[in-house]
Amino acid sequence: IGIYNLIKYDASVLRAFNPVHIYLYFKRNSVNAWYALGGCLLCATGSEAMFADLCYFSVRSIQLTFVFLVLPCLLLGYLGQAAYLTGNLNGAEKHPFFLSIPSGIFWPVLLIANIAALIASRAMTTATFSCIKQSSNLGCFPRLKIIHTSKRLMGQIYIPVINWFLLVGCLVLVCSMSSINEIGNAYGIAELGVMMMTTILVTIVMLLIWRLNIIIVLSFVVFFLGLELTFFSSVLWSVTDGSWVILVFAVIMFVIMYIWNYGSKLKYETEVERKLPMDLMREIGCNLGTIRAPGIGLLYNELAKGVPAIFGHFITTLPAIHSMVVFVCIKYVPVPVVPQNERFFFRRVCPKSYHLFRCIARYGYKDVRKENHQAFEQLLIESLEKLIRREAQQRQLESDGDEDADSEEDTSFSRVLIDPNGSVYSLGVPLLAEFRGSSNSISEASISEELNPNSPASPSISDAEHSLERELSFIRQAKESGVVYLLGHGDIRARKDSWFIKKLVINYFYAFLRKNCRRGIANLSVPHSHLIQVGMTYMV
Repeated sequence: IGIYNLIKYDASVLRAFNPVHIYLYFKRNSVNAWYALGGCLLCATGSEAMFADLCYFSVRSIQLTFVFLVLPCLLLGYLGQAAYLTGNLNGAEKHPFFLSIPSGIFWPVLLIANIAALIASRAMTTATFSCIKQSSNLGCFPRLKIIHTSKRLMGQIYIPVINWFLLVGCLVLVCSMSSINEIGNAYGIAELGVMMMTTILVTIVMLLIWRLNIIIVLSFVVFFLGLELTFFSSVLWSVTDGSWVILVFAVIMFVIMYIWNYGSKLKYETEVERKLPMDLMREIGCNLGTIRAPGIGLLYNELAKGVPAIFGHFITTLPAIHSMVVFVCIKYVPVPVVPQNERFFFRRVCPKSYHLFRCIARYGYKDVRKENHQAFEQLLIESLEKLIRREAQQRQLESDGDEDADSEEDTSFSRVLIDPNGSVYSLGVPLLAEFRGSSNSISEASISEELNPNSPASPSISDAEHSLERELSFIRQAKESGVVYLLGHGDIRARKDSWFIKKLVINYFYAFLRKNCRRGIANLSVPHSHLIQVGMTYMV
């Protein structure tokens, strides 16, 4: 259509590529030309939505498509409209795109335009999903239900709540705007805000990660940020004409993200500070100052290290605690599926007699988390038994290494002669007497083994095997006694002497977001008959 209009009406509009005409335009119109910069910006915006498809296509394909397809089509389309306007100045400036379409292909082009709008909305929706997911991973947005639609590409996601929110927001925005100009003004200020934020973030990356020369960084900032600020100054006049909606929405989103990040960070720091010290655990002994009932307790907590403070709340609130306790921390890794043999990562928290373990359960984004609790428990116990056996093997290797070191020291000592004057001489072969003595001892040992074949080869090996069997038997008996899921809900409240704003943020806004967001263990299939929940409030 652009080529058709250029040929039919006025091909001289190609002279617009000459930057001299920009200077002449500003010289003739001054303030009005400055106002028109916002409209010029809208001619180029929208194409950046292609980069929202990075989760579907490669970077190179998007770059090639933008340079060789999108940009030429944009230029030809707008040049064709300009050529049409030069020959039709009576009212055509209101809808130049549709009026410049030849009458024979108007309806097909209208259909294509609507399909293009749907594709653009899908790209923006995908970009919104991606931004929300990244913000949630960084702890800057409340947790939401995220559905991964592909096992191969991690970026293909769907967030139901955000999808419905976008639908309602678009309907409200369109119904509340009185003209298309207000929507254009709001869109322009949103685009410029994104551009300036992108420039600032790229500048930080250039300084901290790429470590480029400061002159290159300053040149980049002065050129791009200066250009964007010029455009931004031209759209500020339209704040009262529709742009205020975007500014209000941006402020609301910023407040939500700041409150969630502030509250989550404060809660995590408080939990880390109030972890039970190991000295206290040693003082109260292996019985933990209470009765150890048979069974396994799985205590879910967000801490990956140490003994959480909620555990102290458990042992002081409940009349007894299980004979074996496992602190479970769930982590989501950026892979589709985590193999079963790599699902759990175990380590001991206290000495062996305490029977306290730390377990990090790793899940991929396509793993089935609502699995049968019996299969989950069986896999967890098997992983724990592997840890016990691996520790026993390591202790055995260490003991063997110590014995080998002792024998090597004895042998090396027997092969060294010290002269009365202090000189040291090393013998290449052992002395004959030593060889005879060793051969006699070997023969005696072999004879004794033949006479007593059932005698243990080494007392230390036998003790290690008995210790391993005792601990494995203890774990199996605890498993047979039952597994209970201990869920600790830690909340924070502002102290009475805190500032009013802090009380408002923590006690009301953050509490509301935390109450209505998705909890970290929402995807676990926990049987209610094996569930114990205990709440704990931290005063911050």
